[in-house]
Amino acid sequence: MKLISWNVNGIRAVIKKDVFGPFMKEHAPDVLCLQETKAERGQAVIDLPEYEEYWHSATKKGYSGTAIFVKKDITVHSVAFGFPEAISAKYGFANDGYGDPNQEGRVIAVELDDYFVVTSYTPNAKEDLSRLDLRHKQWDPAFLSYMQQLEKVKPVVFCGDLNVAHGPDDLSNPKANEGKHGYTKEEREGIDRLLAAGFADTFRLCTQGPGHYTWWSHWANARARNIGWRIDYFFVSQALIPQVVSASILPQVLGSDHCPVVLEIAG
Repeated sequence: MKLISWNVNGIRAVIKKDVFGPFMKEHAPDVLCLQETKAERGQAVIDLPEYEEYWHSATKKGYSGTAIFVKKDITVHSVAFGFPEAISAKYGFANDGYGDPNQEGRVIAVELDDYFVVTSYTPNAKEDLSRLDLRHKQWDPAFLSYMQQLEKVKPVVFCGDLNVAHGPDDLSNPKANEGKHGYTKEEREGIDRLLAAGFADTFRLCTQGPGHYTWWSHWANARARNIGWRIDYFFVSQALIPQVVSASILPQVLGSDHCPVVLEIAG
């Protein structure tokens, strides 16, 4: 089973650049998870009849949004959009000046035969850290709680743009970015807690060391110089670790400021 996750930073823009169709033809994922689609289903012309499409769009037009495409020969037992009501209520999601994060199309969960696949577009803490409290005190614990709730039913694969570099090997300039959005202590604690709960960062199961990034700034020719951040991930439940065949990054795929990440899992 090949799963791919990609923050496309606007699905219509990627299609307009004639990137999306050739990418799907070349890589042919069994499951494709998208973040920051910035569109509703039907707003983008997508000719993929072999896939079932699940879209979760933000209430605000042209903002955020996720989608999951699953090949039609794979059985999908259930689909859930956003956090369950009980989790949303527990963590007090509300409009924080930017919006209600549970109305921003940020999470989809599909249940397959052997595990759940979840995609997430985690809220950005913002350059002035004005959304850091929401991220640290509400979103991250709510997301972990949801993954643990799903895990009681069957193992979980979750992926997406988590908007944080976990450690110094996950960004080019860790010292210069210490305490800045995407590399604050609070954001990194969110990943620490996922790991402590038993979820595994699949890329780090397969590859160690710096130089492997999934996002690059538009400034100063950063992508060509590989001055980047690894903020896009695939995590799996402990029970699935023996089935991880490979986890990789596709920096050669253009069209977005993020590149796709890949997980191949047996079964």
